[in-house]
Amino acid sequence: MEIENREELIYTLGKAAELEHLIICQYLYAAFSLKRTPDEGVPAGLEPVLKRWADQLLEIGVQEMVHLALVQNLLTAIGAGPHLSRPNFPVPPRAFPARIQVSLMPFSEAALRHFAFLERPEGTDMADAEGIAALERSWRYEEIDEDAIGPIVADFNTISHLYRSIEHGITTLAARMGEERLFIGPRDAQANGAHFWFDELVEVTDLASAKDAINTIVEQGEGARGDWREAHFGRLLTILDEFLAVRESNPDFEPAKPILLARVRPLESGEPVPLVTAPFSVRCADLMNAVYEVVLEVLARYFAHSDETPEQLATLAKVAIELMDRVIAPLGRLVTRLPIGSEHPGRTVGPSFELFYSTDYLLPHRAAAWTLMIERLEEVAAFAVSCRRECPPILTNDLALIADRIVEQAARLKAAA
Repeated sequence: MEIENREELIYTLGKAAELEHLIICQYLYAAFSLKRTPDEGVPAGLEPVLKRWADQLLEIGVQEMVHLALVQNLLTAIGAGPHLSRPNFPVPPRAFPARIQVSLMPFSEAALRHFAFLERPEGTDMADAEGIAALERSWRYEEIDEDAIGPIVADFNTISHLYRSIEHGITTLAARMGEERLFIGPRDAQANGAHFWFDELVEVTDLASAKDAINTIVEQGEGARGDWREAHFGRLLTILDEFLAVRESNPDFEPAKPILLARVRPLESGEPVPLVTAPFSVRCADLMNAVYEVVLEVLARYFAHSDETPEQLATLAKVAIELMDRVIAPLGRLVTRLPIGSEHPGRTVGPSFELFYSTDYLLPHRAAAWTLMIERLEEVAAFAVSCRRECPPILTNDLALIADRIVEQAARLKAAA
């Protein structure tokens, strides 16, 4: 993958951001799918094991969030805005190269093998999970000349291959243009550990820090330049080994709830997709998606802020983290317990992480942007409170707590404006 100019670098970093974003959803989906209690069919003694698997998948998902933030820092450093948009699930088959297929899968042997395949270090000889066939070939415009002004769709076999190419491109451009001309973004727009509590979140201001950011992504994910046993690749293989051992002694045990990836609205393409029809399930699925979109909107403002004070930037980071940790996570566990509808008896909702609206429509002016963020979060909070009226008694306390937390974050954002 040859990156010849700044626009190609921005384009390729945008694809990396989309990929990290989709992979986050992939791990969250698998973690939310895991059963937790005996009434869900967990055999005696296995509750701590399933909790550990869920926690490990969520930890990997959090590290992928750090990777997504590092990609935003790289984009900011070279003068571009944040890239937090992505395709909706199911991901169009040619959104990425042939060997990179991202799917929402409940926890299973196939899911773990597929996740490990995606995270594998370059040169590792392993097959994808059975039933997940790569496309025959990537989508390429082979007839376009190399000196064309538009982007040439590039191929990459692994995630580490993608980042190695990005690193090579940044190094080449820095040598040709000079670091001062390449790294032109404002330093105060960089995410750092002070706001997001992750020491790995380095500010990208020059070639050395850009390479540090890429090294963090590659080493945590694939272990290509470190010990792969401690990277996501190795941790996934460890979970797989543990799961196979548990299944050997409990052949009939199914670790995941009977979730099915389903959407609230039909696909724009017209392709058939399971739809959630149970009324309360529709409302909760919509609520989860709406909160998720607010998180992206708040993060987009953080990375593309104008004259926010340090306290306001800290508030944006705090609200995003609190909504992810204390609202989206419990909502994910809640919706996977809800029925899809009569058309799919016995199946529960697999969260689709469906994006209704664009997250990059905020004006650069602070007052207007904050007004829109507060307005939307207050709307979501009111919707969450209204959902209580239809909530089954067994879930009332869980939903009430979730609604209270959304109201709390709306008030936090409003107080900081």
